[in-house]
Amino acid sequence: MTSVMTTAVTATSPGSFYRLNELVLTIYSKEIEFQAQPILRFDQFADVKTDLSANPGSQITFFKYNNLTLGGVLTEGTPMNKQALSGSQVSISVAEYGNAVSVSELLIQTAFDNVMSSAAKLLGNDYALTLDTLARNTVTDGAGTYIYANDRANTDSITATDYLTMEEIKDGVEALATNLAPKIGGDHYVCLVSPHQSRGLRDDSNWIAVAKLDPQRLYMGEIGRIDDVIFIETTQVRIDANAAATPVDVHSAVMLGANAFGKAVALPVEMRDNGVIDFQRERQLAWYNIMGMGVLNDDNIVVIETA
Repeated sequence: MTSVMTTAVTATSPGSFYRLNELVLTIYSKEIEFQAQPILRFDQFADVKTDLSANPGSQITFFKYNNLTLGGVLTEGTPMNKQALSGSQVSISVAEYGNAVSVSELLIQTAFDNVMSSAAKLLGNDYALTLDTLARNTVTDGAGTYIYANDRANTDSITATDYLTMEEIKDGVEALATNLAPKIGGDHYVCLVSPHQSRGLRDDSNWIAVAKLDPQRLYMGEIGRIDDVIFIETTQVRIDANAAATPVDVHSAVMLGANAFGKAVALPVEMRDNGVIDFQRERQLAWYNIMGMGVLNDDNIVVIETA
């Protein structure tokens, strides 16, 4: 282990600090992305737009076209009416995101574990949770429609027995279809649910387990399908205690159509080191990202609150 860590640093110039060499940095950067995959659930449904020229505080703009006025019967010899294309813009601000760890040389030299590799994995998990939490909050707070289990009036009216059932799923599909929310890939909506919510759905006679579908799952966390809704199970679903006389933990499932929310990327996530400081007694690693998220079409997002 000592020899590995010795080759992992190179001096930049006499008297300056040391940095991890580019080979190690590249390996750890890929490790971050690899470790993040099993955790990401909400983020995989974002429309991504990258602008590497944007800086923190800048905005990256998404453009949405408006639908055309319906065509109709043509009259022979009469030119067709022409319509101008129109649309609107949605701008998402980007900001800096990141987290860092500090590792002592003593720990590196005496630990039985590959400390630098473990630090990269921990940073990868942290990046994934940070990203997915931001995505979850974006869609949960920006939904155009909220549905409450058992036809309750609001969040605080939900009781401990108001579980997620097919009635709420049908209501969600109805809301998206009424809002003309396009299906993802023209085939389905997706619904992100907590393990507690998915437990009851699995007993429904309409439930098709993922094992009976295409063995090549479309999405991370996919567990099954009912009609034209694919379900994604995640512990990232927001859970808050309501203000009822006897507080109940309320789970906020999210049903999405296509083009619901966007992710603006000014700098893809990368691993950075801050050199070896304090006379080579301490190493510092961090993940760093410049990005932002925002709702593109709130009509394409439904939140279903249940016990």
